[in-house]
Amino acid sequence: MDISQRKIVRVGGLNFGDGNVFVQSMLNAGADDVNANIAQAQRLIEAGCEVIRVAVPTVDDVGLIYALKEAVTPPKNRANPIPIVADIHFDYRIAVEAVRAGADKIRINPGNIGDNDRVKAVVNACKTAGIPIRVGVNSGSVKTDKSGKAGKADKNGINCISGIVQSALDNIKLLEGFDFDDIIVSVKSSNVVETIAAYRELARLTRYPLHLGVTEAGTRRMGIVKSAVGIGSLLCDGIGDTIRVSLTAEPEREVEAAFDILSACGRRKGVEIISCPTCGRCKIDVVSLAEKVEVLTRGINKPVKIAVMGCAVNGPGECKDADFGITGGDGVGLVFRHGEIVKKVHESELLNALNEQLTNS
Repeated sequence: MDISQRKIVRVGGLNFGDGNVFVQSMLNAGADDVNANIAQAQRLIEAGCEVIRVAVPTVDDVGLIYALKEAVTPPKNRANPIPIVADIHFDYRIAVEAVRAGADKIRINPGNIGDNDRVKAVVNACKTAGIPIRVGVNSGSVKTDKSGKAGKADKNGINCISGIVQSALDNIKLLEGFDFDDIIVSVKSSNVVETIAAYRELARLTRYPLHLGVTEAGTRRMGIVKSAVGIGSLLCDGIGDTIRVSLTAEPEREVEAAFDILSACGRRKGVEIISCPTCGRCKIDVVSLAEKVEVLTRGINKPVKIAVMGCAVNGPGECKDADFGITGGDGVGLVFRHGEIVKKVHESELLNALNEQLTNS
């Protein structure tokens, strides 16, 4: 769909649907442990997280929204606080109370929130407060919800594609029937191929901003791989307005992975490290050196390409094509800046020499 036809939805101080892609994560401390949630939220902010979501299991847990809003909106940041999203299931009253507590967005699956009157109560609360609703549909909920619209498996055994999308469209229609269109939509699956297909289908059929993710992607290793393939494919198609990398890991790791995916897809400025996979020609410890360069450059938010190479075959060529580069052999190395050799140093000095060039750039 043409971006000019897209619906812009305001989440806190962010415009979803304007061409930007915002990174979010979800707190995983117990809802009754306010201090742990606040500490985790602050770590997420330090990692660069732009939207924070929190599960609110009961009405008694709504106090967590108040606490988080205060914690992420310090006096020096009153003009641009981090949006807090309340994730609600089953009980519409929790959503209504979360709105009153100051949540910047409500995430519900209308299929499990109750009858239409209860959905309408949530819509009316959000409309009054001027905040959006994310219609969050997962393949697992579609397979078990009361509509039974799970869809049939195709010849490749891919299940629920049309079911996920149809469920989302039905829920969108329900909210629109209550004269509400501040809507964000997600159609997640733990199956990567299914996720990609569902979002591509939905992107053709709706004007609303899309929240991307591969749900229950797994532990850090496979979760990042599945998320990179699923989210990355969609971002390269120009689909997506906000992303969450769902990992069985600390939330900060989700944020790191999200920025890496955005950078790899050319959707965010950042450092791109080109490093050789090593072979028998290497005469320096490229593995250790590349890892140190990754740590050294963490936090740089401008487009910089750095080559870390280990021999004379591809090293000079890759370094000349990068903004900065280091390559070596037999205990010594060359330092490149914009394609030109600027220094020859001992292997042990390569990292410091690179840092010097970055600092002076």
